Amino acid sequence: MAFAVTLDFTLQQGPFRVQLDETVRARAIALFGRSGAGKTTVLDAVAGLRRPTDGRIVVGETTLFASRDGLDLPARHRRMGYVPQDAALFPHMNLRRNVTYGAGHGRGDTLAKILAVLDLEALIERRVDQLSGGEKKRAAIARALMADPRMLLLDEPLSGLDAALRQRVLPYLIRVRDELETPMLYVSHQAEEVRAIADWVIKLDGGRVVSSGPPDEVELA
Repeated sequence: MAFAVTLDFTLQQGPFRVQLDETVRARAIALFGRSGAGKTTVLDAVAGLRRPTDGRIVVGETTLFASRDGLDLPARHRRMGYVPQDAALFPHMNLRRNVTYGAGHGRGDTLAKILAVLDLEALIERRVDQLSGGEKKRAAIARALMADPRMLLLDEPLSGLDAALRQRVLPYLIRVRDELETPMLYVSHQAEEVRAIADWVIKLDGGRVVSSGPPDEVELA
């Protein structure tokens, strides 16, 4: 299911400036570019972790930020499912408690569905130190999904995994996109990931958009 996203803002961070003027309708949008291009800054602005200097951010029918109207929705009210590079799981909790942390009550059916999509049912009682790198990544994604997010924000979610393990985890992200129909904003500098996940790519360099379009129309290099 395609989802409308407007990223029309400027964010000044010291001498570095990020500037976008994009309105996209897609299931999964990739922010692509080399390290330091501004990808994570854009993700943080959508999450409400960094405040743009001016402009507008709209996800679906909800305006998250609009400088002209003096609107800056607090991060806790934006319903963004943020998955950082580091899985950031609680080491003293098992997988079940990590995934359901902060999700509230009455989400048993949702938990079962998410665990099935991410193939985590058999691991539900395992401690974090008993999980592989790929399993930890999937657990972090499951925790974000349990918050019933308006959009899933993924910051290099396969970083730290070798090529073989990335190939094993990537299909689970595709299942989240297709079976749970959860819109995604996906940060990556890996062309292969972007081609597999995204139906729209915003390529950044030095904080500015240098290309924007379907993956087969954007130079992923």
